[in-house]
Amino acid sequence: MKILVTGGAGFIGSHIVDLYLKNGHEVVVVDDLSTGVRENIDRRAKFYHMAIEDEQLEDVFSKERPDVLNHQAAQVDVRVSIADPVADANVNILATLKLFEVARKHQIKKIIFASSGGAVYGEQESFPADENHPTNPGNPYGITKLAIEKYLSFYEKAYQIPFVALRYANVYGPRQSPKGEAGVVAIFAKRIFSKQAISIFGDGRQTRDYVFVHDVAQCSVEALSSDLSGIFNVGTGVETSVNQLATLLVELADCEVPVEHVPAPLAEQIRSCLVPGKLQQSKITQLHDGLSQTVKYFSQ
Repeated sequence: MKILVTGGAGFIGSHIVDLYLKNGHEVVVVDDLSTGVRENIDRRAKFYHMAIEDEQLEDVFSKERPDVLNHQAAQVDVRVSIADPVADANVNILATLKLFEVARKHQIKKIIFASSGGAVYGEQESFPADENHPTNPGNPYGITKLAIEKYLSFYEKAYQIPFVALRYANVYGPRQSPKGEAGVVAIFAKRIFSKQAISIFGDGRQTRDYVFVHDVAQCSVEALSSDLSGIFNVGTGVETSVNQLATLLVELADCEVPVEHVPAPLAEQIRSCLVPGKLQQSKITQLHDGLSQTVKYFSQ
């Protein structure tokens, strides 16, 4: 099977590419390297250096004729979406719809989409949240993810293109970028090994569901062979506070650094935790084990 992965040079996307290749699939990567890293891409994958809004994307589809589109590329910084919701929507809605239209014209057989559990559900009413939990995104980033889920439902009904929208919890692991605000584990790890203070927003009691990137990538593999179509959580069902996360990382790194608390930003979510979805067939990686691998990666 030939799969086109947008954002395949990125943190999550590159792990998906690795697993697809390991399972014997052909992979085409489209990435503008705005946040992705060329060295993340396996040499066996065919790489096109371009943005998803590039007019030449049509030529890529014409030449490669992929069977499946796995769309991981996005503007992922919640604070950027708050500061500039128009720019956020230009990438996460308009450019994504143009991509879907190109894929539809070239008879794509399935679309896999990186959505967001925490951002789409917003402040939860129950814990952990399953896929039927009310959606009430508290920021433009979450709104765009929910909007694309709705568009995918339309494409399935109107054009019979099945889709899998994966609502990720807070993904962490090797290759995560410490730049921006989207990767708290990577940010903390970098500061620890740089002997810098860890900055925690607010009182640090806010919780997240931290899911290991290898488990996340495996769901994109399961989505290829599964007859299931629709929306699926990707999480662990376990809440961990930011304070607990910082303590565990410091212990695993065996490197003492000061911890400071700073004012929380606008729209900081208080709690988030997801019921693992049906595509999580493999054993879920425990936080301690996943963080151990992540700390080892950053220490090198």
